Amino acid sequence: MPDQITDPSDLRGDCAQCFGLCCVALPFARSADFALNKPAGKPCPNLQRDHRCGIHADLRQKGFTGCTVYDCFGAGQKVSQVTFGGQDWRTGPKEQARRMFEVFPVVRQLHELLWYLTEALGLAAARSVHPELRQALEKTERLTRQSPEELAALDVATHRQEVNVLLLRTSELVRAGAGGTGRGKGKGKDRRGADLVGARLKGADLRGGSLRGACLIAADLTGADLRGADLIGADLRDTDLTDADLTGAFFLTQPQLNAARGSAGTKLPGSVTRPAHWTAGR
Repeated sequence: MPDQITDPSDLRGDCAQCFGLCCVALPFARSADFALNKPAGKPCPNLQRDHRCGIHADLRQKGFTGCTVYDCFGAGQKVSQVTFGGQDWRTGPKEQARRMFEVFPVVRQLHELLWYLTEALGLAAARSVHPELRQALEKTERLTRQSPEELAALDVATHRQEVNVLLLRTSELVRAGAGGTGRGKGKGKDRRGADLVGARLKGADLRGGSLRGACLIAADLTGADLRGADLIGADLRDTDLTDADLTGAFFLTQPQLNAARGSAGTKLPGSVTRPAHWTAGR
């Protein structure tokens, strides 16, 4: 594995090393997740001169839940400190600031892929594809270290598709090892891309199943068994994971988990941490 990706913290946002890029580069619309409209390239009014959020401790109460479930996977500090060598967008040329905001979403996508690839390399059941996964990780890491001009011109969608082929193969191997490639109801079922908004899945046996890209907004997964399930891209906003068992679930990211609801009894894989807001009111 490349020397640059030896610490998992490299793939988590470090706001102290970033120039508040997510608070400037990205747009958001007034909704249940954001209290106001903000176009891309315009600083959020809550962003302070030191690039810290002025309402960070009260984001949920102030109507900015969307900010609490976002993670750049370490792209913010990569763009700030590596791609642009520590040059602050506030003090640099306007054209450089524009380019920084353009590049940030690209590097964020690449770092998300690095997260998945790094996790895949830690899955013993996918050992047969580890050589290809390692090559993909090394290529992706090299891409993140290109010049701003090269990153802006990168066809990131094509690269994502190439990596996704390997991640799909990884999923098949891991779920097969968990007994999760069945075709019937319950255990091992393939629910890839399924519309499960508000679904009543309390106590459901979803072991070894595929929920890739499934929409589980406000679904009830109380006490559900998700051991060994593939959760890549699943929309878990307001999903109730109270007392659910996600032991061994893979491709689950911290932003997904932060968007869900859970309890002290929810069992989690080691790749994520229990969101602080889960304990509130429990």
